[in-house]
Amino acid sequence: MVMATNASTAAPTSLESVTLEVTDLEAARRFYSDFGVDTYVHLRQTDAHSTGFRGFTLALTVSGPATVDSFVAAAVNAGATVLKPAAKSLWGYGGVVQAPDGTIWKIATSAKKDSGPATRHIDEVVLLIGVENVKATKDFYTGRGLTVARSFGGKYAEFTPGPSSPVKLALYKRRALAKDLCIPTDGTGSHHLILGTTTHPAATHAFTDPDGFTWETTAHPAPTPS
Repeated sequence: MVMATNASTAAPTSLESVTLEVTDLEAARRFYSDFGVDTYVHLRQTDAHSTGFRGFTLALTVSGPATVDSFVAAAVNAGATVLKPAAKSLWGYGGVVQAPDGTIWKIATSAKKDSGPATRHIDEVVLLIGVENVKATKDFYTGRGLTVARSFGGKYAEFTPGPSSPVKLALYKRRALAKDLCIPTDGTGSHHLILGTTTHPAATHAFTDPDGFTWETTAHPAPTPS
């Protein structure tokens, strides 16, 4: 991925929307509707090319293993590929799927046993971007006004979400993220991801972070989870 930065001063920034760039817009709309996450992301047509790992994943946190299985099954039935079958782990239960457009989704719960039947409720959505240097990228974002909610040394950092955003932004080491998703770390070309901010639209302009992820001021509001 191309690394670029914009060092000019910008107004305080917060993540307000996530836009996935896809090559087949109608097919992507059908998939995300059937998967049950269409209220969390926007979609945009693109002809941009990429290979391998795009450097991010969207992670769903749900209530229990049965709900994890329900979302994984919905994704697979809609055309997704399983990258990591749902299974118990040290931290709970989860699996990883890849949408037909190439976006990787992780569905997980901290619960190892169900306390009730499967639901279609999502407790939290986190956009995890893989970075080369967590501390440097964290400093870049705090310099633009993002507030750190949690941080674990140079391994992980999580930011307070925007007031209307249904998605939380977090940073993870790129190699560690790829390993967790069970895919090779290499990748080239577009991330196929736009991070949107509506904070102070008159003053905030497009910029690119140290790992090549693009931000832009968006006119549309963030989706509202049902």
